[in-house]
Amino acid sequence: MADELRITRNLSIPLREIELRTSRSGGPGGQHANVTASRVEAVFDVAASQALGERQRERLLIRVGPRVTAVAQDARSQRRNRELALRRLRAKLAAALFVPKRRRATRPSQVARERRLAEKRRRSERKRQRRRPAAED
Repeated sequence: MADELRITRNLSIPLREIELRTSRSGGPGGQHANVTASRVEAVFDVAASQALGERQRERLLIRVGPRVTAVAQDARSQRRNRELALRRLRAKLAAALFVPKRRRATRPSQVARERRLAEKRRRSERKRQRRRPAAED
């Protein structure tokens, strides 16, 4: 496996900055689950990271806090849970670092506005025709 975790196209975090803790997995599983430490917790310290730029660090601190944690206990093997935990950590960091495009304010065109109003008039007329005729005295 690589010695770094690629988060985005231009950001990779060395695995030495990610603390991997193992423990016994909870839930059913019988004898195997009771003796193996297959649960993996990946912890990334945002504040202490050397891999992050200043803007990236600020964004992560605001959006996810000083420590990001991902846990995996889905599989029986520790190796598979390690992969899952790192994948989940990558997803959390990528989501927190994502900068949405700024919306450019637009106006509906004159034709679009007229089309909308004409459709409203047609709908109104159709509904008016469905009504009962007025009782004339």
